[in-house]
Amino acid sequence: MIILSMYIAIFVVAFFAVSLITRGREDKGFNALKTVTFGDESAVSPNRAAAVISVATIFLIWGAFTDSKLVPFHVSGPFIGETSFTYTATNAAGDEDDGEVRIVVHKIGEKPDAPEVEDGDGFVRNDSSLVGAWRSKLINAKRNDEGYKEDGYRIIAVDGQPIAPGQSVQVADGEVALTDKQSFNFTPLKGLQLEPIWMPAPEAVVQRFIDIAQNGYQNFGLWEHLGWSLIRVVVGFLIGALVGIPLGYAMGLSGWFRGWFDPIVEFMRPVPPLALIPLVIIWFGIWETGKIVLLFLASLWIMTIAARAGVSGINISKVHAAYSLGASKTQLMWHVIVPNSLPEIFTGARVAMGVCWGTVVAAELVAAQKGAGMMIIAASKFQLTDIVLMGIIMIGIIGYGIDILMRKTEKWLVPWKGRH
Repeated sequence: MIILSMYIAIFVVAFFAVSLITRGREDKGFNALKTVTFGDESAVSPNRAAAVISVATIFLIWGAFTDSKLVPFHVSGPFIGETSFTYTATNAAGDEDDGEVRIVVHKIGEKPDAPEVEDGDGFVRNDSSLVGAWRSKLINAKRNDEGYKEDGYRIIAVDGQPIAPGQSVQVADGEVALTDKQSFNFTPLKGLQLEPIWMPAPEAVVQRFIDIAQNGYQNFGLWEHLGWSLIRVVVGFLIGALVGIPLGYAMGLSGWFRGWFDPIVEFMRPVPPLALIPLVIIWFGIWETGKIVLLFLASLWIMTIAARAGVSGINISKVHAAYSLGASKTQLMWHVIVPNSLPEIFTGARVAMGVCWGTVVAAELVAAQKGAGMMIIAASKFQLTDIVLMGIIMIGIIGYGIDILMRKTEKWLVPWKGRH
C-alpha cells in the first residue's frame, strides 16, 4: 500500500510538473483540432517525458525499498545492531526480580558472536541471543532462572509493561510476545524495506545476469535458454497464424464456414491456454511437440478472430467500387480484402505474440531442460529471487522488442493503415 501510494503521488506530481513546463508549447495549428479516432493518424501518441519518468519512478521505488546503492534515497530499513529488554518474574515464594536479555540483530548470512552478559544477583538470570534481520526468535530466557520449573514461577512484565501469555508489548527496537510456556518471541523492527529473498536490489539482479551470461545456469548458457523460448514461441505462433488467418478469412467470407466454426472459435477463445496443459500432455506428451501445440493453440483463436474481424470490417463501398470497375473475385481478394484486413491481422498478431510469451513459461514447466520459463521455475524452487526477476525482465525486454519489430513491420507492409 505504501509503494502504491508513493507511485500514485509521483505520477500526480510528474503530471502537473510536466504540464506546467510544457504549457504554451503545444501545437496550436489545425492538428490540435483533431479528434481522437483510435487506429488512425490522429490517435493519441505517447508522451515521451511520461514514459521516461515512468521507468525512472519504477527503478527509484525498487531501489529505495531494497537499499540499493544506485539510488540516492531509501526508506527505513530493518533494525540491525545490539538491543536489549528487561523482564520481571515472580517465583513460588512471591518474590520479584528483574533480568536483562541482550540481543544482536544481524544481517542474514552473517554469524556474529552472542553478547556476553553477567548472571545477576537474584533468582532471575540475564541472557543473550542472536536474531537475523526480518526474522523472529524464540528466546527461552527462563531456563537460566532459579526455580522456573516451580508452579509459582511466571513472567509478569517486560520493560515495565505488564504482560501475560499470549500478549505482546513494544520494546525499544522491536516487539516481544510471551508464549504460553513463558518464553519470549522477539521480533526486531522490520522497517519498510523489502527482504532480499522477496525483492533483491537492482544491482543484485544485474550481477546475477552477468554471472549467468558468463557461466550459464542448469548446464546451459543464458542465450540458449532465451533462444529456445524464442524458437518455441515463434514456431507456435507461425503455425497458429498459418491456420488461423485462412480460417478467419473463410469465416468472414462464407456464411457456411462462419456458422460451422463460430461455435468452436467462440468456445475456445475464453479458455486460457494453461487450462489445456493436462490435455496437451495426454495427447502429445511432455516433450517439444506438446509445448509447440500449446503455443499454437494460444495463438490460433486470436489470429482467427483478428482475420475474421478484418474481413468483416471492410467498407462495403470499396467492394462495390471494385466490382463496378470489373474486378474478379480473385482480384477483389488480393487488392481489396487482403490489404484492408491486414491492420486487424497485425493487431491480432501482436496480441497473440504477447499471449504466447505469457504461455511459454507454463509450457516449459513440463520436462523442459532449456528455456527462460524453465530457468525461472528452477530458480523459484530454491528461492533465488534474483534469477526469477532476471528471467522475467529478459522475457519482458524480448517481448517488447518483438512488439516494436512487429510495429515497424506493420508500418512498412501496411503504410495505408489509418488513411481513408
